[in-house]
Parts: sequence; C-alpha cells; structure tokens
Amino acid sequence: MRNEPGFTLIEAMIASVILATGLLALSFMQASTLNRSVDSNELTRATSLAAEMVERMQFNRRRVTVVPSPYNGINTAGGGNCNTISATNDPMARGDCEQWRALLTGPYGAGLSGVTGSVSVTASGPTLPPMNRSLVRVRVNWTTTAGPDKLPRPRQVEINTTIAPE
Repeated sequence: MRNEPGFTLIEAMIASVILATGLLALSFMQASTLNRSVDSNELTRATSLAAEMVERMQFNRRRVTVVPSPYNGINTAGGGNCNTISATNDPMARGDCEQWRALLTGPYGAGLSGVTGSVSVTASGPTLPPMNRSLVRVRVNWTTTAGPDKLPRPRQVEINTTIAPE
C-alpha cells in the first residue's frame, strides 16, 4: 500500500495555503486597481477642466496680456467672482469666467467633490522690445475619497503656460 502514487495530507495542505495566498493577493490587487481607476478618472476630469480655461484664454489672448488682465484673480470658490469683471469692457472674459464656473459646478464637474478653479496672470518680459507676454496659471482643486475606507484628501491640477498676443 505504501507504493501507491498520490498526494499526502501535508502536500494537499501546502497546496491549499499557496492557492489561498495567491487568491488573497489577487483580491488586494483588484481593490488597488479600482482605487487607481477612480483617481485616474478624477485627474482626467480635472485636467480637462483646467485645459478648458486655458483654451478660452488662448482664444481671447489680446485681453489676457493687458495690464491688469481681466482674467487675473478668477476664483470660482463660493459664488465665484465673475461679476467683478467688467461686462462692458471685457464681455468675453466675463463670459469665459461664468461658463467655466458653470462647467465646474455642473454635470461635468459633478464627479469631483468640492471642486474650485482659480486663474492668475502675471506680466512677463522681455520689456525691450515689449513682448506683452503673460505667464498664466490655472488651478483646479477638489477633494477625493477613492474608496469607502479612505479619508478625504485634497487634490490639485495646475497648468502653467505663456500667452502672447498674435
């Protein structure tokens, strides 16, 4: 009877432990992948929102480069400050601000908790000859909770670029 081929009880137990360890590792990888997918989705959405404002400013670049720029200081926190931009002198900049605020608070920004956006514009050299270039910083901030066991954490996307008149 001793020469019969087959598994012993110890071999079967070792195989079970190895299989259980592999399945456990696989389940942890699945949870990690889900969290990363949520983070990636939020990051893509926030980057698109920031790029949206940069594109609007590129289209109205002549008004971006004036000093002071009507785009400088845009902040959508709370009710936003779009009404501080002159509707008479800078209707396009005011419209850009209001449309961007609507995007952030509307269905496209709905997946981002506490999303806000801000813009800063700084005049840039050289001054001789005057180039009228401006350094532009567009930020989108939000709070993420990638998973039921995760604490909320602040996130931010920032796009920095230079805009010059045509």
